[in-house]
Amino acid sequence: MAVRDKKTLWTFMFMLAGAVGQRVNYPPPVCAVKGSTVTLPCTFTPLQSVDVDGRKVPIEIVSVRWCQKHEICQGSFPTVYDSDSTTNDPRYKYLGDKKGNCTLQITDIREEDEETFRFRMEANNSGGHWTGPSGVRVSVRGDDGQVRTGESVTLFCSARCTFHQLKVTWFRDDHALSESGPALQLSSPTAKDSGNYTCGLQTSTKTRSGPYSLQVEAGQEETISPSVDTLLVVRVLLFTLHTVLIITVASIIIRR
Repeated sequence: MAVRDKKTLWTFMFMLAGAVGQRVNYPPPVCAVKGSTVTLPCTFTPLQSVDVDGRKVPIEIVSVRWCQKHEICQGSFPTVYDSDSTTNDPRYKYLGDKKGNCTLQITDIREEDEETFRFRMEANNSGGHWTGPSGVRVSVRGDDGQVRTGESVTLFCSARCTFHQLKVTWFRDDHALSESGPALQLSSPTAKDSGNYTCGLQTSTKTRSGPYSLQVEAGQEETISPSVDTLLVVRVLLFTLHTVLIITVASIIIRR
């Protein structure tokens, strides 16, 4: 019995040792609008070698996959993407590789996508298999993030414990915009304004809000009386439909 326990202990220690250095870096929780396209930036660090009979043997990643609802993401459990499969759902596009980039893009977001997504790497030696346990949570909203071309949209960025006007940097799909105030106004957005918007303090590039996905749809021009303030009408409708969004990640909040 003692010998069996000792073997079990050493096996457990070996498994822990095999996990040292392996890591998956997920983005903050993502709030996506139904029907939009969302990119989940992701990086991973695989093992470079494993111990076999007292010597280090180089290994390489041979398979990668993404799944929902499963903490290990292995075996016969359904995946949304599997590099070994030829029948992957085209809505899920892998933008990464087998070296260190595990970015996943999801198009035509649906309610069924409101889950925690996890990434798994598998090597040519089982000691290099690893699933990032935390995952990234994707929340799906209705069409409150969809607007038609020409409609006005204003996004607000605010922070907790702030008693002065924020000096922020706005980003669309991780590209910095020229606006620096706490309110980002898109007076006449077009399809090119679609994307994931975030904001961050100018004094801290590491502090960034969670993304807000905005989808601008092309539509026919609607007739509105010249005496009506178009911007005011849009804002009233947005508030009436409860489309004010507050996303909190760290200390930054984006509100629409």
